[in-house]
Amino acid sequence: MNAAEPGRGGAQVRLILGKGGAGRTTIAAATAAALAAAGRKVLLASLDQAHSLSDVLGRPVGRGHEILVGAGVDAVEIDTLALLEERYRGLVAVLALGGAHDHGAQFADLAPEELTGLPGVEDLLGLGEIVRLAGQGRWDVVVVDCPPTADALRALALPETVSGYVERVWPQHRRVTAMTAGSSADTRVAFAVAMLDRVLDATAAVSALLTDRSRTAVRVVTSAERVGLAETRRVLSAAALAGLRVDAVVVNKLLPQADSGTSTPGGGDWYDTCRAGQQDALTDIRAASDTVTVLAADHQAAEPLGWDALDGLARAVYSDNDALDPSERSRNDRTPVRVALESGSGDLESVYAMRMHLPLADPGTLTLGRVEDDLLVGADGRRRRVRLASVLRRCIVQGAEFDGADLVVRFVPDPAVWPQ
Repeated sequence: MNAAEPGRGGAQVRLILGKGGAGRTTIAAATAAALAAAGRKVLLASLDQAHSLSDVLGRPVGRGHEILVGAGVDAVEIDTLALLEERYRGLVAVLALGGAHDHGAQFADLAPEELTGLPGVEDLLGLGEIVRLAGQGRWDVVVVDCPPTADALRALALPETVSGYVERVWPQHRRVTAMTAGSSADTRVAFAVAMLDRVLDATAAVSALLTDRSRTAVRVVTSAERVGLAETRRVLSAAALAGLRVDAVVVNKLLPQADSGTSTPGGGDWYDTCRAGQQDALTDIRAASDTVTVLAADHQAAEPLGWDALDGLARAVYSDNDALDPSERSRNDRTPVRVALESGSGDLESVYAMRMHLPLADPGTLTLGRVEDDLLVGADGRRRRVRLASVLRRCIVQGAEFDGADLVVRFVPDPAVWPQ
């Protein structure tokens, strides 16, 4: 894969996901080092509010501003609370231009810290900052150290959820009508609509970046154990449901093959048993990962802290460009949602099939629902609202089944609304 040309289309984005303790931040830093060694200009950005990049890199990382941390690599820890305060102060300043209002407590009386209780506010701001940085044209690749898996998946699903619900609760044509209704509250309504549209524009930009399969990919860091296998299955299933592209799974902290005659901790039997268990888990992870590339990272004798150690880890994990930029086919793999006429000629006897690629979803957890022009699809404890293609909005669901790695939902025309 060629590096993105700065200023044209924006940087490539690699979102590094993994549960706590899997070595997500270390692999994120090693990925940045490998990309820089391959000639890319890289930004390593942390969205994990526990921020451990400084510890892994062995040097301070800019909080809210990028600093050079290695050859070809800048790094930044994104402080979402600071972003919230910055946006909030700007909003209060604009509100003040409208003068005082007789509606009780003033908005400005609230502190920005009080807004952190609103679910998703900081997540959206952090992702919005990634969009801004990726679009600057200063870097070829932005590597993002995400929060732990559950928090990251929730954050990545948030932009589409917010946009969808706002459009259903207060669609754009109603917002325009309210803004031009001629009431005495015109100024305040117009301001509210303008601010909401601004939020929706930013949210749409985040969604567009996350689902742009030519630019953005998820890289999953996991461990070679049964818990790691289960976690990997859930992440790959959730990513597929959300329409995200996963380009690689990195199995971290594998015990290396012991050299002949080399002593091993706890005795050879213990070491061999542990390593055999890891290799079995690695085999199962490869089998479960469908077409996604699986990379192996050996457990290092010393904790890989500092740029030199990370560079060594990077060379071990990403031994060539095929490993660094896995599987060109995954860039152009199955479109997440496909619709086709399965039988008939567009009349009332026709059958339409909607296919969703859900390679690891547990069929026993599958749920389906219909809300107006949306299909609600749930699997493995997660749910997504999928806007139906226009032809399917005039249809009713006939049934659903799994066909290999695809969920197939079949629709038939609704006689009450189908054009005769």
